[in-house]
Amino acid sequence: MQRRTFFQTLFGGMGVAMLSRQTQAGKCTILLQESPLAGFQYHRGNAIWPFLREGERLSLVRESFNGHDHEAVAVYFRNDKLGFIPQRENSTIAQMLDRGEKLNAKITRLLDENNPWRRVRISISLG
Repeated sequence: MQRRTFFQTLFGGMGVAMLSRQTQAGKCTILLQESPLAGFQYHRGNAIWPFLREGERLSLVRESFNGHDHEAVAVYFRNDKLGFIPQRENSTIAQMLDRGEKLNAKITRLLDENNPWRRVRISISLG
């Protein structure tokens, strides 16, 4: 499926207009989702908390071998696993990574809270 057809299907006419306008400006970035980070308390998140900053780039790694979720997408800061895209929100991202789509992830919010689901929020975009 061509990118233009994909966005027209996904967003209707407005998606094509957004894609065209951004392409003319020389940069095509489409926000796909914003999510909390799942499992932050079980990985290296607390150890590297002092080094995290809003806007910091993250890596997305497919973990199709994951025993808890065959559509798992791990989130890394440099070489440290921070957690996962929540299971209820990872299906589309997993499929796009499996197809080889270039996805970008970054930290959009950091809160120093006890609730691990509220500590880190990330955004994922295409392009």
